[in-house]
Amino acid sequence: MPYLSKIALNPRRRAAVSLLSSPHRLHAAVLAGLAVQPVTERVLWRLENNTPHRAEVLVLTDSRPSWAHLVDDAGWPGADGGTPLIADYTPLLERITRGREFGFRLTANPVQSVPRPTRPSEEQVTRLKEEADTGSRHRGFRVAHRTVVQQLQWLLSRSERHGFTIPDATATPPGPGLQTDGSEPEAPTSSAGPAVAVVSRDILRFTKRKDGPPVTLSTVTFEGRLRVTDPDALRSALLGGIGPAKGYGQGLLTLAPLRPAEAAGHG
Repeated sequence: MPYLSKIALNPRRRAAVSLLSSPHRLHAAVLAGLAVQPVTERVLWRLENNTPHRAEVLVLTDSRPSWAHLVDDAGWPGADGGTPLIADYTPLLERITRGREFGFRLTANPVQSVPRPTRPSEEQVTRLKEEADTGSRHRGFRVAHRTVVQQLQWLLSRSERHGFTIPDATATPPGPGLQTDGSEPEAPTSSAGPAVAVVSRDILRFTKRKDGPPVTLSTVTFEGRLRVTDPDALRSALLGGIGPAKGYGQGLLTLAPLRPAEAAGHG
């Protein structure tokens, strides 16, 4: 039985500062909330509302977790609003039917595979040297999509395989980069476009260990509206995530009911 949790962290506490500055450390803290160790189940998480006053972590697990360690070390133990919320995820999964529409939010790491990166990272340089020395050639290199145009197209090109489409917005301008001529608009237009937008972008830089190579992730948060085309595939995407870097807080897709005005306006 899957569970969706929301844990409030206090960014003014030293332990919270440490966790919030490193997806690697936060991932380890999330895994510590599960009783069966080592953890073999799929765990997805996403950092929300990361402000100087409050941060929230959403976590999706297969088994029921305990977040007492996070609250005690980095939260507001005993305070109003400091108790983690843990909800059974099954009712949402059962409401997914073909043709139904939901609001959605996704933070992801949009990437493409290329034979050779133009600006390789330290880790990629090491791999290139190893391949040159051994004469071997393996899989391609993952390179981040860096423009809004590329990032939106990355999501749109993957929606069908994950059981949904993104319908057109009504009487709103299309998202940046989605004009048919490929140009960026100088001013909003009244033409409709896919009902999705990039609401935030970030570059995460951290190390897995003190003397380890730096890890750099380009992250994007999408918000919009989706229509279910394949309920089973969408459930798999909700439980399994979308895209790479899931251990670093990427790939968690969450759904929300449409507001009455949205539902009435979009059929």
